[in-house]
Amino acid sequence: MIVAGSDCCGGTGIKGYLPCEQCGDLRTKEILQEGTERAQRQLFIEAFVSAGRVDNITMVMGLHPEYLASFWKTQYLLLRLDGPLPYHKRHYIAIMAAARHQCSYLVGFHVAEFLKVGGNPGWLQGLHCAPQKLRNLNEINKILAHRPWLITKEHIEALLKTGENSWSLAELIQALVLLTHYHSLASFVFGCGINLETDQEGGHAFQPPSPRSCDSSPASEDGVSGSSGKDAMQEVEVLMARMKLLQECQLEEEGVTQEEMETRFELEKTESLLVAPSVDIAEHALPPNVLCFVEDPEFGYKDFTRKGEQAPPTFRAQDYTWEDHGYSLINRLYPDMGQLLDEKFQVVYNLTYNTIAMHSGVDTTMLRRAIWNYIHCVFGIRYDDYDYGEVNQLLERSLKVYIKTVACYPEKATRRMYTHFWRHFKHSEKVHMNLLLLEARMQAALLYALRAITRYMT
Repeated sequence: MIVAGSDCCGGTGIKGYLPCEQCGDLRTKEILQEGTERAQRQLFIEAFVSAGRVDNITMVMGLHPEYLASFWKTQYLLLRLDGPLPYHKRHYIAIMAAARHQCSYLVGFHVAEFLKVGGNPGWLQGLHCAPQKLRNLNEINKILAHRPWLITKEHIEALLKTGENSWSLAELIQALVLLTHYHSLASFVFGCGINLETDQEGGHAFQPPSPRSCDSSPASEDGVSGSSGKDAMQEVEVLMARMKLLQECQLEEEGVTQEEMETRFELEKTESLLVAPSVDIAEHALPPNVLCFVEDPEFGYKDFTRKGEQAPPTFRAQDYTWEDHGYSLINRLYPDMGQLLDEKFQVVYNLTYNTIAMHSGVDTTMLRRAIWNYIHCVFGIRYDDYDYGEVNQLLERSLKVYIKTVACYPEKATRRMYTHFWRHFKHSEKVHMNLLLLEARMQAALLYALRAITRYMT
């Protein structure tokens, strides 16, 4: 896994998962695809004008300029435009959210931003030094980060009750969007191995684009050859064949019964218990500058359904949808945010270049839907009209391990996990998958939080 301050072969570039021309190590950079260079350059120019720098998250997301433009608009409204919360509190909430996942990159970035907008340096000594109103947000922060299905209307009521440290509904909505945004962004940072910039302590300079990295894959850079290389290529062909077969079956079948659909979901949800990172992954002590913002650090992700335990009821997506419920609630209490979030969800869900590894002209809809729905599945959300048998057909075990790790406990993600799924896919395709993961995770947590608010209001 990439950590701040880790050594780099040539002393230039970010030590991450994407390729470097100079030393052959993996870095958070990949050449622009043909036809997107102008759009990406324009976005980078806008980032520099806006913030005086182009951070590494922007550089990696820039592999997909259409998504980056949507992400920026949302984050700009969230942090820089008028809203219920003062600017310094927005950055402090971002710090609280990132700290839950031990994300030093985001914590450090928003500590600096907090001070830039006039935040009280004393608050940075730890959560115990922040105002009680912000400290009251800690409970819902940790639940949203790790077990969002536990959020109830009572949590909402406790924050909104009349008193000196009460939250308004509009303030709380913005805080919830901030929390879910930065929980999910921490997943993206760890999932792509993004490291600190050179102007942050322990960071590295950035390596210019490499023309030969456009079509590179983790397999080619790690020297995968011989039988391993053939196996990786075979994985791609198996996936292509399964997609074709599923598409043909959909045309021929009259339909699966609702009972069978439910059974397949419960099977996938139960099987997700067996999908977890290796037990031999070392636990790292939280750095003091992160630990000070975390209360109850032992509280973490717990499988939605565990053997021998009473599980909460499955969240049926049709009962509380983003389109019919969440979108309108956010837009009513936080103008324009619902529209921007909806656009961002739609952009990443529909984003495609019609390619899979070395194949072009491929309809990837089925694969993108399986990834999105699997992420929602591990958070207990079920779509009645989706056949979860497709998930087992299309997502190999190594990909499931990676997805669940990055979505549920991203601080445990490793480079080995990154390189061992989709071994012949391009880095840009793996970044695309991480963007799907970021947005699906954020939407899942928001649905639980917004449903609790709706229940409080009714």
